[in-house]
Amino acid sequence: MADPSSYRPRPGEIPDSPGVYRFRDEHRRVIYVGKAKSLRQRLANYFQDLANLHPRTRTMVTTAASVEWTVVSTEVEALQLEYSWIKEYDPRFNVKYRDDKSYPYLAVTMNEEFPRVQVMRGHKKKGVRYFGPYAHAWAIRDTVDLLLRVFPVRTCSAGVFKNAARTGRPCLLGYIGKCSAPCVGRISPDDHWELADEFCDFMTGRTGTYLRRLEKQMMEAAEDMEYERAARLRDDIEALRKAMEKNAVVLADATDADLIAVAEDELEAAVQIFHVRGGRVRGQRGWVTDKVEEITTGALVEHALQQLYGEETGDSVPKEVLVPALPDPVEPVQQWLTERRGSGVSLRIPQRGDKKALMETVQRNALQALALHKTKRASDLTTRSRALEEIADALELDSAPLRIECYDISHLQGDDVVASMVVFEDGLQRKSEYRRFQIKGFAGQDDVRSMHEVITRRFRRYLAEKERTGEWAESDDALAVGQEDGSGEETGPGQAAAPGEAGAALNTLTEDDGRPKKFAYPPQLVVVDGGQPQVAAAQRALDELGIDDIAVCGLAKRLEEVWLPGDDDPVVLPRTSEGLYLLQRVRDEAHRFAITYQRTKRAKRFRAGPLDDVPGLGETRKQALIKHFGSVKKLRSATIDQICEVPGIGRKTAETIAVALAQAAPAAPAVNTATGEIMEDMEDGVPETTADTPGEPVALGAPDERRGQET
Repeated sequence: MADPSSYRPRPGEIPDSPGVYRFRDEHRRVIYVGKAKSLRQRLANYFQDLANLHPRTRTMVTTAASVEWTVVSTEVEALQLEYSWIKEYDPRFNVKYRDDKSYPYLAVTMNEEFPRVQVMRGHKKKGVRYFGPYAHAWAIRDTVDLLLRVFPVRTCSAGVFKNAARTGRPCLLGYIGKCSAPCVGRISPDDHWELADEFCDFMTGRTGTYLRRLEKQMMEAAEDMEYERAARLRDDIEALRKAMEKNAVVLADATDADLIAVAEDELEAAVQIFHVRGGRVRGQRGWVTDKVEEITTGALVEHALQQLYGEETGDSVPKEVLVPALPDPVEPVQQWLTERRGSGVSLRIPQRGDKKALMETVQRNALQALALHKTKRASDLTTRSRALEEIADALELDSAPLRIECYDISHLQGDDVVASMVVFEDGLQRKSEYRRFQIKGFAGQDDVRSMHEVITRRFRRYLAEKERTGEWAESDDALAVGQEDGSGEETGPGQAAAPGEAGAALNTLTEDDGRPKKFAYPPQLVVVDGGQPQVAAAQRALDELGIDDIAVCGLAKRLEEVWLPGDDDPVVLPRTSEGLYLLQRVRDEAHRFAITYQRTKRAKRFRAGPLDDVPGLGETRKQALIKHFGSVKKLRSATIDQICEVPGIGRKTAETIAVALAQAAPAAPAVNTATGEIMEDMEDGVPETTADTPGEPVALGAPDERRGQET
């Protein structure tokens, strides 16, 4: 690590003028390129107290071993030189946008004697007209197939073209009228070039001229009673319209514009670009970058503009570029774009109307691209290994926590209190080992007490499994902690535990097929969603069970602080830390899983009916009863003999049903929210309404699940 003072230029040595500077490391490799309106002021910012620098900037100046600069006359020249050097040196500390794919373009080789229409990728070539980029190559081929009816331009390769010219026989497209067959002299080079030029004009958005001309020719052919020619022209018009419909009009007045949106966090940024030509979206592309330097949204936009238009000229640079934030200063960038286009370019932020609405769409695409990139990042083995090592170092663990369990509590104003347990092994989700708990030890809202109960129940099962397999000697204490009521706990993410179900812990440790449940495997780290109180409750539960080889921590949402048992101050991981990113993913997954379960329980409670309390009556036979009698109200008034008429219902079961319905109190009536009508039969959880009844029935006196807040 170098000391920046060792290579700091002497006072007065740096000129006070526009220019571009380069930082080099000890091997003379360029590691950073920047531009400045005043080199003296900008470089002075790098040579100050290291504690005042951003972490990324501090890493860069301590990696560098020298700095050099080049003076230019204007800021525009500085922008151009910065772009050239970034492309040449590929410095590691500069923002570099990475294409998430090689986008295909529709290309017309106007530099050839007989221009060819084809799909092209990679670097652009001089003399070739490009349209796009497109998301998929098949989208280009579909468009070209429709347009070849009207513009039969050559699409074959050079080898096919030469072979056809040698044999005097055109390819299949020449026979079916989708190629003008210049290979056999059916069209002159000049006429074919004009045909290709018309194809390019249509692709640039000048569609009205050709449609009106074809419509006029069709009417003239019909008047001259040339019906076959009129029908062919009609089909050509329909083909052009279909090609136009593939790109819906999004901006009026045939606008040519590029819209750029940025989605970013502390670590990375995603850029999405929509190319609009003639008011239609003609292409889309996206990049993702690591934020290896301290950078604003405006600076990200500036780098995106350099990447997008650094090698473009003429009409490839649109008249209007819409961005989420302007570079500072904006004038040099706007002048640079104007020089590349050869005419004025407007660089601005859309404020209202269709352009602002389309910008919001581009922004949503950028957010989705960033989320997808993070998902791919989470599956990277090297990144996961680094994250686990950072967690081990921060929490002072003996080894990396290969199995992490996270717990969260969820309820709605103290009702339906549940908890979730999610498992990450080697940094990846193990959804088959997720578990859900119903809080049964007490009523009401108490997250700390709930956390203590859940941790206790989970690790009692772990101890019971150890005792069952003989991993430790049997004792009275072991038997005491090994016995527990199994009620209120689900065996997996998709199975609900029956209320009141009881049994020994040993029975709850095996599935129906005899396989051991996953409570047998201990984690190296327990993470709880919360701060000091929740962490203390979890640690107390482990201490009471005599478990001292499992680490505990908590992740508080407000400041993303990591709390350890007994510590008054939290552990603060850097925002750029892969370890913090993994802990956030674990915590957010536990929260999602708990919320989902809590909502499911609440929905089941609202739909509960008197037949649910009949022991041994499953869902199939309940549906058969309702189908036979039409409603619970009619079933309640039926005799035992009438109930026995339902297939699958014996006399003993019928007697049980009759007793249960007689003891159950009628449910509250329901009200149709659209008409205000009181629905008479709500006893089976479904009112007697027809499919045409508007609105949703709401039970009188039932709690409103929209009130309150879920946690």
